[in-house]
Amino acid sequence: QVQLVESGGGLVQAGGSLRLACAASGPLRLTFSRRAWGWFRQAPGKEREFVAAINWSGSSTKYLDSVNGRFTISRDNAKNTVYLQMTSLKPVDTAVYYCAASRNYFTAGSPNSYAYDTWGQGTQVTVSS
Repeated sequence: QVQLVESGGGLVQAGGSLRLACAASGPLRLTFSRRAWGWFRQAPGKEREFVAAINWSGSSTKYLDSVNGRFTISRDNAKNTVYLQMTSLKPVDTAVYYCAASRNYFTAGSPNSYAYDTWGQGTQVTVSS
């Protein structure tokens, strides 16, 4: 059963913006507010890399150095949705973006993929030069 659905990807010119959303469904909705959340991305021919994370309470965030100041992760517990606002996009940001729910409750956001046990199907982001 699909529990995380990403949306908001697409084709954008360099310098443009996109907002990705990750909506939780099913049993995951019941524990959404207790979990930390992360965004990862994978470009063709490259390994998946951490992009951003937010802790369970929303009070703390972490970012990949290359996106810090351009991307913002946020959460809306009432909507069971996590967002990734991306601005000043660059061609190197082109990738499939995945959201992920933390394995444990009441934790900080982690840059390590093993800290997450539920993943979305991914949404493609393509930035043209």
